[in-house]
Amino acid sequence: MFELIRPDTQFDFVGKMKPAVIASVAFILIGIASVVFHGGLNLGVDFAGGAVVQVKFQKEASTDALRSALDGIQLENSTIQEFGAAENREFLIRTPETAADLKLLTDRIDSALAKAFGQQAYEIRRVEAVGPKVGKDLSQKAILALALAWAAMLIYIGFRFEFRYAVGGILALIHDVLVTVGVLSLLNMEFTLNTVAALLTIIGFSINDTIVIYDRIRENVRKKIRADLRQIVNVSVNETLSRTILTSLTVFLVLVALLLLGGPVIFDFAFALFVGVIAGSYSTVFIASPFVLFMERFMPSKRKRK
Repeated sequence: MFELIRPDTQFDFVGKMKPAVIASVAFILIGIASVVFHGGLNLGVDFAGGAVVQVKFQKEASTDALRSALDGIQLENSTIQEFGAAENREFLIRTPETAADLKLLTDRIDSALAKAFGQQAYEIRRVEAVGPKVGKDLSQKAILALALAWAAMLIYIGFRFEFRYAVGGILALIHDVLVTVGVLSLLNMEFTLNTVAALLTIIGFSINDTIVIYDRIRENVRKKIRADLRQIVNVSVNETLSRTILTSLTVFLVLVALLLLGGPVIFDFAFALFVGVIAGSYSTVFIASPFVLFMERFMPSKRKRK
């Protein structure tokens, strides 16, 4: 019978905690530096306010040609980027201008493109607009959603296990979110409501994996009363390693399919999840679980006190 991970596997995950933490901190700092360098996240129209227009061309077109076309209607400072694969010839035009009449803004852009490329050379596929007040409100609610998710996880894990377990789990979740946001910033990808949904999904996925390992650690602590906690943590992670890999690999393959076949509409969501699943699997093994051992120095377990 084929076994992905042998039952007697004894990887020293706790021994790799220090270099893992150093690597994670370094990557998070690089992500923060990227956010500062770019002057903040590349906020989508959901948060920044303004309008976004998706245009598909029948023939090849360039961002320079698009910018020249928009020059006549005072939208030359708009952000223009290719959307999806190059062969799709689709572009996103993001402008901070918020027209009271969305149809009027659409007509202005339509007229400028028709004059530059011809009426049959393109198709305006999507037009969205968000006012600055709405964008600010969405930003606050997105931050609140993440904070409430972390707080709920902290209470739940602290109640079900011990507070030191909860701290390790929350640190792993914060790690996953910061790594994902850092990658998005490094690639200068848009941060939209879809991204927030992906981050919340990542939190749920990561904490589920962490709870499974924590449960095994608690079981082994009860079974092996005289065993060293370092050994118990290593044994517990190794015992659940096969399950962790299979679960993550299944989700990973689905996300690869979404990235390749899902199209540009859900690409940002799938990519954020793709990064988050990798970060979540890593943090569960190398951060959340070994952190229990680290906290033993400051908050001894009931077993050790006895």
